[in-house]
Amino acid sequence: MFVSYKWLQDYVDLSGMTATTLSDKITKSGIEVEGVEKKSEGLKGVVIGHVLEREQHPNADKLNKCLVDVGGESPVQIICGAPNVDKGQKVAVATVGAVLPGNFKIKKAKLRGEESNGMICSLQELGIESRLISKDYATGIFVFPNDVEVGQDALSVLGLDDEVLELGLTPNRSDCLSMLGVAYEVGAILGREVKWPEINKEESAEKASDFIQVNVEASEDNPLYVAKVIKDVKIAPSPLWMQTRLMAAGIRPHNNVVDITNYILLEYGQPLHAFDYDRLGSKELVIRKAHEAEKITTLDDVERELASDHLVITNGTEPVAIAGVMGGANSEVQDDTTTVIIEAAYFAGTVVRKASKDHALRSESSARFEKGVDPNRVREAGERAAQLISQYAGGTVLEGSVEVDTLTIEPAVISITLEKINKLLGTSMTVSEVESIFTRLQFGVSVDNETFTVTVPTRRGDITIEADLVEEAARMYGYDNIPTTLPTGTVTPGHLTDYQQKRRKARRTLEGAGLYQAITYSLTSKNKATQYALDVRESVALAMPMSEERSQLRLSIVPQLLEVVKYNNARQLDSLALYEIGSVFLKQDGEQLPEEREHVAGAITGLWEANPWQGEKKPVDFYVAKGVLEALFDTLGLTKQIDYRQSEKEGMHPGRTAEVLLNGDVIGFVGQVHPTVQKELDLKETYVFELSFKAMAEATVAPIQYSAIPRFPSITRDIALVVDATTVAGDIQKIIAEAGGKLLKEVSVFDLYEGERMEPGKKSLAYSLKYFDPERTLTDEDVTKAHEKVLAAVKEKAGAELRG
Repeated sequence: MFVSYKWLQDYVDLSGMTATTLSDKITKSGIEVEGVEKKSEGLKGVVIGHVLEREQHPNADKLNKCLVDVGGESPVQIICGAPNVDKGQKVAVATVGAVLPGNFKIKKAKLRGEESNGMICSLQELGIESRLISKDYATGIFVFPNDVEVGQDALSVLGLDDEVLELGLTPNRSDCLSMLGVAYEVGAILGREVKWPEINKEESAEKASDFIQVNVEASEDNPLYVAKVIKDVKIAPSPLWMQTRLMAAGIRPHNNVVDITNYILLEYGQPLHAFDYDRLGSKELVIRKAHEAEKITTLDDVERELASDHLVITNGTEPVAIAGVMGGANSEVQDDTTTVIIEAAYFAGTVVRKASKDHALRSESSARFEKGVDPNRVREAGERAAQLISQYAGGTVLEGSVEVDTLTIEPAVISITLEKINKLLGTSMTVSEVESIFTRLQFGVSVDNETFTVTVPTRRGDITIEADLVEEAARMYGYDNIPTTLPTGTVTPGHLTDYQQKRRKARRTLEGAGLYQAITYSLTSKNKATQYALDVRESVALAMPMSEERSQLRLSIVPQLLEVVKYNNARQLDSLALYEIGSVFLKQDGEQLPEEREHVAGAITGLWEANPWQGEKKPVDFYVAKGVLEALFDTLGLTKQIDYRQSEKEGMHPGRTAEVLLNGDVIGFVGQVHPTVQKELDLKETYVFELSFKAMAEATVAPIQYSAIPRFPSITRDIALVVDATTVAGDIQKIIAEAGGKLLKEVSVFDLYEGERMEPGKKSLAYSLKYFDPERTLTDEDVTKAHEKVLAAVKEKAGAELRG
């Protein structure tokens, strides 16, 4: 809302108060003033001039040589290129030495050999935006009315000596979408009286009801409709003071009747509309819901198709306006209009918002109806408009109004105690102070034993409960005056939960390993929802999905990560490592909502390492993906509780996939995507993993124990065992670890051989065993004894033989 400081003074005394000081006070009372614009800033030396003579420039077809009286000792010659300049006009003249916007200084000059002592200005050249200038003067200079005084300050006449406050209103403060509403607010802040416009008009003996009838069929959406009829109207430009006030508020002037309806909209916050009575085509206004696919051409000359939930004003047959949004071109006030109907109505905000949104028509009118107008100002706004049209358009106001009224809105009555106000605010206000605040706000208030009964005027629809009254008391008392107190009680420092700490550790570990975090949609298609799921259940469908591709809640993160890999591969990013810690959603029998469970998943493809200088490249394989998981398990302290078991899973390579077990329970998988799936998605060899992060985070982990660096040397023994081709290397490793006793500290596989020298159905597995004792140096006898136990155990439990 743009508020003219000079206009505001019509309603409330601002003596001793600058615009900047006032803006500070308004902001401190709870309505933010986003800025104060001084309209004449950077301007000086512009006066009213009278064009005494105009003739064609002798050396230029598009220039005029003008003799202009600017109030000095003698007229001055000015060269002007405006097409509409002419003899007898009163115009704005920037004299020699004047400064225009952009620090443009006016100097004496010669234009095509003729002297020019100043500049005849258009409104654009004085800093007024083109969109706010009347179409009559959009391409030329502005011509003042003949009653302005020559030599007078043109900036003052144009209202450019004003300052405009821009209010940043929240939706609940629609009462301040009017000059009178702002005046109430300022009056309450300053403790000064608000002056209302006086309405004095004469009415003819003819009755408005003889010219028009009103029938409201949609009374729920339009409970109050008032029509006034004004005859003998002469369409002309509105008074200059009115045009300047409209432009200061961001509205372009049109003609006296339309400008008056816009002026009332700004003054009262009540949108009005003017119909040309003769173009209406009937003596009846019918307010109803539009017929489906019914059409109307609005004032912007756009044909619009209506829906059955739009409210329209009709002449009984066809629409002549979209209620609260925009009028129709078929009943527009034009230069030959002589009789007008002024509409003042109360439309439901929801129906106006629907039509405004559907037609992308956001207007000053619709904005006010959407947020709510004061029902008790509707009639008065119509009467005020009729008075101004009578005064400035020479109209004759017919007796009475034609109206339909089914509106019943009572002022809110709220009671609250002084104790509650002070307790909530931490203040010690007295009864008289609180009563004074409500009185300054012009609320009705009565006091009984420190209990206030407040009657809230209908203009303040945002006040409905006790808390609203407390807020009003607080902002009028002054937020700066509310005592500052420190909180009492036990203060607990913030910290992450154990689960949150583990999630953060997991992210850092995966990113440290070279994986980038991805965040993908939790919504997917029906066929992808159950792919790669750890816990296969029926997917959860959305009641109102955006599309079929986003209609189901996912049970696995892997399908989304594969889509991300595909997307990046298509853009020449061949080597990619991604992870996501996110939720999957599991349907629960008998429950409306699914169980949300957190998983960690990853996808790796392309080269894992590339050293061009050494000519080395390491492509991603199963052991890279498994190594990433081992680093994660080590960070979370789960290494000793984790096992891997070869498995087959739909969508995964049958020979390069393993289940991951935590204390014997399957918590996820790791492996290569099945070649068929890779081909479908146009992927190269890609490895993925997905684990239940919840299971990992909730697993019991022994406290970390630190061991000293051993002072004594270790002894390493390597063994190569011949076993059945189906034997799993990890099973042999477990047997060795159990049999080695306390001296065996490390066991690792370092070779696998299957070739010509092995008998059919057999393979060779080579292990490295490290023995040491932290308390002493081991002897060969000690190691041999432990080593023989290992060899005996692998032979007994796995049928393994030492390879010769």
